[in-house]
Amino acid sequence: MTDTLTDSVGAEDDDDAAREAVERERDEIRAFVKGLSADDIKSGNWFTKLCSHALKSYTDKVDWQYFQERYAGVPADGIVDRRIRLAARYAALEGGLSAGAYSAAVVATLGSLGGASPATVPAAVATLMIDVAFITRLQLHLAYDIAVLYRVPLDLTDPEDLWKLIKVAFTIKSGEVVRGGVTKSIPMVVRPLVKRFYSRGVLSAAKGLPFVGKFLLQRNVIKMGIPVVGVPLAVVLNRYTTLLAGRHAQAVFRNEARVIEKAEGLCERSRHPRSMLWVAWLVIMADGKMTDDETLLMRHLARLARERHQVVDERLTQVVDLDPEEVWRRLDAEPGNLDDLIDVAEQVAGVDGEVNAKEQAVISELRHRCRRA
Repeated sequence: MTDTLTDSVGAEDDDDAAREAVERERDEIRAFVKGLSADDIKSGNWFTKLCSHALKSYTDKVDWQYFQERYAGVPADGIVDRRIRLAARYAALEGGLSAGAYSAAVVATLGSLGGASPATVPAAVATLMIDVAFITRLQLHLAYDIAVLYRVPLDLTDPEDLWKLIKVAFTIKSGEVVRGGVTKSIPMVVRPLVKRFYSRGVLSAAKGLPFVGKFLLQRNVIKMGIPVVGVPLAVVLNRYTTLLAGRHAQAVFRNEARVIEKAEGLCERSRHPRSMLWVAWLVIMADGKMTDDETLLMRHLARLARERHQVVDERLTQVVDLDPEEVWRRLDAEPGNLDDLIDVAEQVAGVDGEVNAKEQAVISELRHRCRRA
């Protein structure tokens, strides 16, 4: 499958070209939906098939160089903003074309679907699935684009990375929609509708790809039968949920890019890469808990130490309860100036915000020992 955002970027300012691109994309999606059985739709297996059908060819083509050729000289933030706005526009256009599918009759039909062949899938449900599959793939590709633009490595043959992409593309946790000013760009009259759309639970990665398909289909059913005076419902929800999905992906991957940049700087400056890992872990465990950003930073520090310094510390990987004295003994054996390790401790402590008292105590002790050495 191709993608409207990659094939028709120039259509952003051309209504006719944008509509043609969306209609061309819908034709491709329609061919995909025709191959689905009623059981594929009801069970959620359509999502498994969509992923295998769409992601590999797309990710083989789209990389950092791809965007550099199309948006030469534009910083990542600028490209991401354009991609999000373009995706939201295409989602709205597609919603207008699919709006006829949204009726109470479709809800009843969905509930009665069984393990039938593609030929028995009602036409209204097929139209609904074109909309759902179009938006699903659009948001998956948008999230992937944003990861690529922020240089966040994703290997979609790795189940962990695939789940990361899926959760970022489709999950806004309870309350996140109304926090951080994300909804400021959404008209006031639409906000309750968008909040209701996202109130149908948080995506659980533990249940597999078919569960994701059921989750997405159930969530999209909210488009049916909810009147919005003067505004076509499918257009509104497609546009603003895609906008929010893009902003959510931007927040997640931009933050990971920030953490990666910090890890790269520390590894580049480090004269003691093995001790760097021990000091980082000591600071992270100072308060007995790990934040997501601390875990992310430690993962990238370990990766970069392995790739750039050929350091893999088997002893550290086996540690359950870290004894600070073991870290101090290691530092006592290190030659030369140890100020780079103080920098490591300060950067690690601040990766998730304000440095707490326990982290500060470790840094103070480290500073005393390093300067005494």
